[in-house]
Amino acid sequence: MVVGRIFVAVDLTDEVRHGLVEHLAATIRRPFPGRPVKPGNWHLTLRFIGPLDEVLYDRLLEGLGREPLGDSFRLGFLGLGGLPRAERATVLVQETGKGSEELASLAERVAAICETIGFPPEGRPFRPHLTLSRIRPHQDVRSIVADSAPFPLTQEVHQVWAFRSRLGRGGAEYERLEAFPLGEILGSEQAFD
Repeated sequence: MVVGRIFVAVDLTDEVRHGLVEHLAATIRRPFPGRPVKPGNWHLTLRFIGPLDEVLYDRLLEGLGREPLGDSFRLGFLGLGGLPRAERATVLVQETGKGSEELASLAERVAAICETIGFPPEGRPFRPHLTLSRIRPHQDVRSIVADSAPFPLTQEVHQVWAFRSRLGRGGAEYERLEAFPLGEILGSEQAFD
């Protein structure tokens, strides 16, 4: 039986999610190009895996639960960006700032776990970001990027999640399935940089 389309990601805190909605509304004076992602679906993907049956899903959970994923860290944000580049963007993103190196290390550990289970390596390098809008065909988003301001809230990253993606008429819906804690938890206060 297929469990679903699975990915591993860092979720946003409610405070950061709601704060980012308000920040974007206050600083971006035009509609996003393409198809915006619902704020409830915002997350930072570490590794997309795809459709899994129960056996492979259980192996993934076992690997994520057994292997050390690293310590907790604080994650901050910059302004907006375009992928693969702003002048021909297919994705409008919120760029990460503080904690990006730790996020990349975490993604490497998740990728190593996936490869020991037998999943092939990803075909592109990891670039930490939060997807805000998917753009087809590509567009020049340099003016939106230039108008964006850094997002001041930060959050502690103290766990990763296995998510399930379900495609439907209203777009994808993401469901958190299992959480995997990181090492030392630093504290839960929200900080401003």
